[in-house]
Amino acid sequence: MTAPPRIPFPVVDEVSRHCAQEAEPETVHIEVHLPGRLDPDRLRKSFTEALLRHPRILMREARGPWYRRRYEWELTEGPDVEVVTFAPPGAASLRDARTRALTHAPPLTASPPVRLEVVPGAARSGDPAGTGPGASPGPPPGGTALVLTLNHTALDGPACLRIVATAAELYGGRDNAPAAPPVRPAEEPQPPPATPSHWAPPARVAAGRPGSTPGNGLLVTELALPHRPKGVPYTVNDQLMAATALTLAHWNREHGARPRPLRITMPVDDRPRDAGMPIGNGTRLVEVPFAPEEADPDQLPELLHRTARRTRALKALPRPQLGHGAALLTAPWAPVGCRAVLTRALRRTAAPWTSTTLLSNIGRIPYPLDFGEEAGRAHAVWFSAPARMPRGLTFTTASTAGRLHLSLRWSRTLLGHGDGARLRDLFTHYLHATEATP
Repeated sequence: MTAPPRIPFPVVDEVSRHCAQEAEPETVHIEVHLPGRLDPDRLRKSFTEALLRHPRILMREARGPWYRRRYEWELTEGPDVEVVTFAPPGAASLRDARTRALTHAPPLTASPPVRLEVVPGAARSGDPAGTGPGASPGPPPGGTALVLTLNHTALDGPACLRIVATAAELYGGRDNAPAAPPVRPAEEPQPPPATPSHWAPPARVAAGRPGSTPGNGLLVTELALPHRPKGVPYTVNDQLMAATALTLAHWNREHGARPRPLRITMPVDDRPRDAGMPIGNGTRLVEVPFAPEEADPDQLPELLHRTARRTRALKALPRPQLGHGAALLTAPWAPVGCRAVLTRALRRTAAPWTSTTLLSNIGRIPYPLDFGEEAGRAHAVWFSAPARMPRGLTFTTASTAGRLHLSLRWSRTLLGHGDGARLRDLFTHYLHATEATP
């Protein structure tokens, strides 16, 4: 019998594998809302076929001796487990599915490292539901929510969404090819503005009223897409970045934190979105810095223009996904167990220099996600990124059907559900403020 093919863990996968912990699993949550209902058998068949069409997702961690120099993915011919499950109808079904997406990472030992939970009766997309005490149980009855949970050690949200788009095409029989990305006008290159020193520890998100249980909390909401005045050089992503900086500066002032430079991690994804999109962890991370005096709502025009120049320059710089240090750590110079101990120790040592927060803007969802006449097209898509300490808070945005879908996810050792609601309100206020800037 031929052994399954194997692929060494890429840098991102290995660092994530070294630092995995049960208290705050590294999961990515994706939530797709459809106006109609899905047939269980057809959906299972379509999703399984979609996995087969993207075989890189059909993988599990290969076993190996303690002295091995690499973790390896073992590719499988099909799923090891049932990937698609259906939640029972009920007022709390969506809330419970979201909770499971934050607390139960699909194991790496079973192929594929993704689960899809189908929640009937979840048509309304604008419900600001969350998980934890005081959370709304979910939208009123009506359609279907697809709640996907990914183990972030294996793949990221955009890669999994590509699988969902293929499943939608197989299920509904309609074209789900990605729309062409927006064309940006050519601009004269400008040097980036001066930035705060990267050697100075950035601000931390001030503690709020944390709960008594570990793990992550989540709040999702729907907003209007921010308007941009005609001819401005900044993008919606720059507006989101400025709103995030102003939100955190305001939050920290409210909680008596001393002003410090902010650093916001921004994932950049250059992969194509067609059927040949590479599946896995394909984003690279850049850090956008802000001096304390820059996060000033009275200087919003300058902040937006400075942010635009800064993000454009950072995106253009060639850089390994996690930087040069991570590439050195994952070189096979010692057994993986030894390198895991070193990686975790360095992570703890570098905690004070970790960025303040992460803003992951997926942007406009490029696929129709059209499941056919009965189920319909997606009218809301939410993502949420892990929020482990020392960051303890992440913002994730995506736009669908002309609306902005925002997820706030936080570590419960840092914030509580009321804190999440306050941060949402601050973000909404400052994002709206960017629209009126001349």
